[in-house]
Amino acid sequence: QVQLVESGGGLVQAGDSLRLSCAASGRTFSNYVLGWFRQAPGKEREFVADIMGSISSTAYADSVNGRFTISRDNAKSTVYLQMTSLKHEDTGVYYCAARTGWRVENPTRYEYWGQGTKVIVAS
Repeated sequence: QVQLVESGGGLVQAGDSLRLSCAASGRTFSNYVLGWFRQAPGKEREFVADIMGSISSTAYADSVNGRFTISRDNAKSTVYLQMTSLKHEDTGVYYCAARTGWRVENPTRYEYWGQGTKVIVAS
């Protein structure tokens, strides 16, 4: 069992930066792929970025590639999402998720989820 708690959301202006954090507890953190997903009002949850366990290989959605950076600190059992050049369309609830095995972008394949943190980007 893995517990995930996100923090760092808020209201920002377009063009601003924001860093989200996700603290994990439970099983060995480095064994899990960690992903960030987001859900805008009235839309489905979508993949944003993920990072592998021990090798820290990363992947990004096209919509955020070059603006967002995912990283992890296995010693602190924490994964981060640094968001820069934020756009109004980045608005949504951001969720941290964890899974064992290889990376996938389908949120239904993730086993553990945090409660989410809301990001609002004013245009």
